[in-house]
Amino acid sequence: MAAGKAIDAIGKALEKQYTRWQPRARYKLAADPPVEEVKKLCNHCRKNAKSERVLFHYNGHGVPKPTANGEIWLFNKSYTQYIPLSIYELESWLGTPSIYVFDCSAAGMIVNAFIERQEWGSGVSSATAMKDCILLAACGADEILPQSPEFPADIFTSCLTTPIQIALRWFCPRSLLRDSLDPNLIDSIPGKQNERKTLLGELNWIFTAVTDTIAWNVLPRELFQRLFRQDLLVASLFRNFLLAERIMRTANCSPLSFPLLPPTHQHPMWDAWDMAAEICLSQLPTLLNDPNVEFQPSPFFTEQLTAFEVWLEHGSERKKPPEQLPIVLQQFEAFSCTGWWCFP
Repeated sequence: MAAGKAIDAIGKALEKQYTRWQPRARYKLAADPPVEEVKKLCNHCRKNAKSERVLFHYNGHGVPKPTANGEIWLFNKSYTQYIPLSIYELESWLGTPSIYVFDCSAAGMIVNAFIERQEWGSGVSSATAMKDCILLAACGADEILPQSPEFPADIFTSCLTTPIQIALRWFCPRSLLRDSLDPNLIDSIPGKQNERKTLLGELNWIFTAVTDTIAWNVLPRELFQRLFRQDLLVASLFRNFLLAERIMRTANCSPLSFPLLPPTHQHPMWDAWDMAAEICLSQLPTLLNDPNVEFQPSPFFTEQLTAFEVWLEHGSERKKPPEQLPIVLQQFEAFSCTGWWCFP
């Protein structure tokens, strides 16, 4: 495939993946754009978005690393050389609220420069402006993106936009199924993400529960509410960011974000995800060979609700809340019914 066509194909695939998380949003693709085009595009997006959040995704593979001043590299108008564009200038075009994804080596340079900035645009307080900006960076300031056949070149973007597939592909060679399951079958998992009675829907439901639970247990309540409960796209990206941290740390990369999050890659809920994923994957060959076979749900939610019941029986006001609480609430939301709920 020619370079130009490959870039367009990558961009269209990325747009399709983001559409899955925010179907009603409008997306604009800019392949190798000069600075002037980026400025025009940012102004256009902000004008149309009004007070809504704008997403800016930078795929910086094959271009120079960001500078220590937080500058990314774009072409000039004649496409003869790269010229730097600072995060501050980019922010002045895109405005707030906004969310930035930087998938490139040394992406932490951009985050560091953003945090170190003391002053924002005139008439806007620094605290308010920074609160309305969210940054997701693929790796630390001194780190290089993984270059291994185990990972796709855009592993960070893959984690953010296709989390179930990349999580399973990463887990498969580490599981008990590594000698019996063809990893290529993962691309053919039956079902839809929003249909829980299917294999793909069940995996998506469990993944959401696990990542929400991890975030609820490690983040301050105000930050959890802001990142995981107020904006559908932001919540999805941060759930998937937790996965990116888990996977990319095995390749000596530490994804960064603003607001900064504590490390979550070793949280014990990841073990629960691994076990549930293994149970679900063990059914995959049979489900693909015979479409009439009925999928058997994972015992994940039953086990978590049992743990919550144990806490109800033995917990007290002096003990911390049960870590399964987000899962319990998710289960309530899954059922639309009338009447009273009670625990035996």
